[in-house]
Amino acid sequence: MEKSIFYHAGCSVCVSAEQDIINLIGDDNVEVVHIGENRSRIDEAENAGVKSVPALLTPNGNVLHINFGASMADVRG
Repeated sequence: MEKSIFYHAGCSVCVSAEQDIINLIGDDNVEVVHIGENRSRIDEAENAGVKSVPALLTPNGNVLHINFGASMADVRG
């Protein structure tokens, strides 16, 4: 099985959601991408359909927006 990708920007909402996702699906099943620190992955996230963070991209391409921390426009700055 491919990993899910959890995109976040480091805010408290994102960090809390990251811990919940890891607890739910397991550390081995999710790649965590802090796009505030790894800005080269912003285009990748947007191309996958991420509109805000935190968000989880499932292996089959669905984007699950979790709570609302920041829009991608805010992340871009």
